[in-house]
Amino acid sequence: MPATSREVRLAVQPDGLPLPEHFAVVETPTPVPGDGEVLVRNRFFHVFPSIRTLIGGGVKDAPFPPLRPDDTLFGPAIGEVVSAPSDTDLRPGDLVHHWLGWREYAAVPAGQWTALDDSLPDPAAHLSYAEAAYTALARDARVRPGDTVFVTGGAGGVGSFAGQFARLLGAKRVIGSTGSPDKAKRLVDELGYDAAVLRGTRPIADQLAEAAPDGIDVLVDNVGGDQLRAAITLARPGSRFSLVGVLAGQLSPDDTGTTAPVEIDVFQLIAKGIELRGYQGAPDPEWATRLGGWLRSGEIVFPHVRVAGIENAPRALHELIGGKHFGTVVVEL
Repeated sequence: MPATSREVRLAVQPDGLPLPEHFAVVETPTPVPGDGEVLVRNRFFHVFPSIRTLIGGGVKDAPFPPLRPDDTLFGPAIGEVVSAPSDTDLRPGDLVHHWLGWREYAAVPAGQWTALDDSLPDPAAHLSYAEAAYTALARDARVRPGDTVFVTGGAGGVGSFAGQFARLLGAKRVIGSTGSPDKAKRLVDELGYDAAVLRGTRPIADQLAEAAPDGIDVLVDNVGGDQLRAAITLARPGSRFSLVGVLAGQLSPDDTGTTAPVEIDVFQLIAKGIELRGYQGAPDPEWATRLGGWLRSGEIVFPHVRVAGIENAPRALHELIGGKHFGTVVVEL
């Protein structure tokens, strides 16, 4: 066991979008586990855009506290057990999922870890948004054979799975939005999307009307803003919308990332009978086995980027916010 380990802390509260210099990678004494705690050496942790919201002050009633200067960042991680209490089934070398990422070693309290098996061919896939994407489509939006599905943020952690699952669930046509021609090409070539619309070029509503001339039945919205408005305009009667993320607000350089206001035409919601449902997670104990089967068979792929070394984690967050990466972003230790 090393005497010290490294972790990523918020150094200063940014005015606008966070940059690498707003964080510090510091050495700290390796944690000593207390009663009931499991000591793990982290192997992977997830870099996710909601960190921006926590840095900006958080959101009332959200499950996670805001981050203040000198706080260590946190988030989903996969750790290898170093030591565990004798009253657990854990042994050194076992893998656990927990929420004390952004550090090399963590002492994880009892009840805050989940033991992992070999259900997934790649342990890092436990950090994906695959379950959220599938639940948003199958439970919330209730995709039906023949539906036309629009996924905003199609190249992100949720969207890169949502397009694949929409096809698996029988959708007739799947359209994604993204921010670059290269990502748009990858959506179609690699993830089974039929078409992609590009933000920052022509109006999204015009592009969506061309990609879905008969309208859409389902929306998986990871963005909000003008993309949500466009979906309402193109929605067919009885459309089902699952609202998963608010990247338009979280990644706005002119705000704190803690609000995501959008003006929508409620007349259209009423006249078309559009169903809006905010995503709420509901863990499925059999999920890893199901996902593992799809990954091994090749029916589903895990789009992701691995960034090596905790010292590169602040840069990875900056690049994620800037739209550089495709799929889930994971730091590998």
